[in-house]
Parts: sequence; structure tokens; C-alpha cells
Amino acid sequence: MKTPPERSAQRGFSLLEMVVAMAVLGLALGALYQASSAATRNVRTDERYAYAVELARSLVADHSVVPETGLRRSGETAGGFAWTVDASPLPRSRDSRLAPGLLQELDVAVSWADGSRRRRVRLVSVVAGQRMDARVP
Repeated sequence: MKTPPERSAQRGFSLLEMVVAMAVLGLALGALYQASSAATRNVRTDERYAYAVELARSLVADHSVVPETGLRRSGETAGGFAWTVDASPLPRSRDSRLAPGLLQELDVAVSWADGSRRRRVRLVSVVAGQRMDARVP
């Protein structure tokens, strides 16, 4: 009796193995793409947040002395950041020796659009109030 000839060892991959490998590769690349786009969005959001904080800090520094009657200002930067600065006299206790308006509560808010959301940073501080009619030219 004759034995069937032995098959030589197979070389390469079958078509089914290639299809499965391509499917796994596609899923892995899709997951990597989503992760990298989310990371890019987070970096953009963080950069805009940091800019808003620095803008608010500079507005607080620019308004370290305000009129004793208070102040209200607003504006917008070229990058689309809207800001407001509000100063109002702090309430005094009855036995306070401070002149009215000497201490002011300064409220600085910066807001911007981030996609469909509106984001906002707010800094609150206490600054000095000053009589503005006492200036000498």
C-alpha cells in the first residue's frame, strides 16, 4: 500500500488570518486616533484656560487702585475672550475707622467659547479705593 505523499510545511498566512489581522489593526488604529484627538482637544482647552487666567491676573494688576465710588469696565480681545472688571466698595462695620470706599472688592471675569460650551474664569480680590478728584495735573 502506498502512503499519501506528505504535504510540505505551509508557508505564509491564509486569507482568513490576513482578514483577522487587518481587522485588529483597524480597531487599534481607530482607538489611537480617538485618543490622540482627545489629547489635542485637551491641550487646546488647557492653553485657552491658561490664557484666560493670565488675562484675568493682568486685569487685577491693572486695577490695583480704583475710584472710591467703584468701577465697571468690559471689553473683548482679538482672540474672542470677553472680560469684565467690577469694583464696588466693601461693606464696613459700624465701628470701622476706614473711610468709605477705601477698600474695594474687585471682581474680574473672563469668558470664551470652547466649541459649543461657554467657559469662564473669575478672580475676586480686594484693592485700594482712591479719590479721583484729588489728582494734581
